[in-house]
Amino acid sequence: MGLQIVRPDTHINFMEKRKLGLILSLLIIFIGLVSLIFKGGLHYGIDFAGGINIQVKSSQEVDVKKIKSSLKESGLSEVRVQRFGMDTHNEFLLRIPATKVNPETVRGQVEKALDKSKGSNFKIQRLEMVGPKVGSDLKNKALKALFYAVLLISIYISGRFEQKWGTAAIMAIGLLGGLYVLQLFSVPLSYLILAALLITLGLCWYLRLNYALGAIVALIHDVLVTLVIFSLLNKDIDLTTIAALLTIIGYSLNDTIVIFDRIRENLRSKVSRPLMQIINVSINQTLSRTILTSGTSMLVVLSLYILGGGVIHDFALALLIGIISGTYSSIFVASPLLLGVGPTPEKTKETNEAVNVS
Repeated sequence: MGLQIVRPDTHINFMEKRKLGLILSLLIIFIGLVSLIFKGGLHYGIDFAGGINIQVKSSQEVDVKKIKSSLKESGLSEVRVQRFGMDTHNEFLLRIPATKVNPETVRGQVEKALDKSKGSNFKIQRLEMVGPKVGSDLKNKALKALFYAVLLISIYISGRFEQKWGTAAIMAIGLLGGLYVLQLFSVPLSYLILAALLITLGLCWYLRLNYALGAIVALIHDVLVTLVIFSLLNKDIDLTTIAALLTIIGYSLNDTIVIFDRIRENLRSKVSRPLMQIINVSINQTLSRTILTSGTSMLVVLSLYILGGGVIHDFALALLIGIISGTYSSIFVASPLLLGVGPTPEKTKETNEAVNVS
């Protein structure tokens, strides 16, 4: 027997709390979207927006506002300043949205501005520049990576749980056809990806790919929650964030598959029970595994977040948010959606009996 930290006779009624979970998810996403509107959208890092990153270290504690003031007085008013790593390290990251200037000229301006900060000695530790074309190409490739990950997952789930590989192929062909038509009208890539996701969800619903529909909505939920929390925390979206999002998609899918697999096994049981009861039983049966997997993953990522340094700080933060959101969405997003659109246990039982007779 495997290790269990939850008693086998545990019967938590998760589905009874599904409306509360839905309200919580919508509230977080709504607050995040309002934040995005007021801030003019996501803050893209130098990787995507282009510009210059300068990492500086102070000899003693200094306030971020003091650095901003010194830079503004020297004509660098558009510089974004944020702490880099732990507060005790006194390291800061300066993000300058300048793409048509000499990096060494900017270095000189920054050194001159920081020298005016009385009581602190600054040292520039690194300087890197990304051109606007490279940044735009990286952003487009990142969006495509996220989209194709979701598309391939929907095809896999449809074949894995519903044995509808042909239907999944039809969905993929329909989606690619829709994308081709939109591309003829020169639709921007960001809107193209959004339209593709909506088409994917619509096809899953129309073709009755219910397991895939639940899994995709949960994945989109986890990505949105991570992005809106990053917006609320004024974090930049860069290549490491995209890597974290792709990792989150994989983690969330793994947790959802475990629950869906147990639901499918219980649906095939000879004992006829309401679908809500079957989903609750399935979640409770996998609760020990969920807690162990999420708990050990969080311990590792939390160690990276605390001890890993500024380079992977945002990456670890995104993973922390994603692990929590992924565990939550498997129970309170994917499972309730399957309850709303999924097959009844009676139909499943009749199908199994028909197969056995034949």
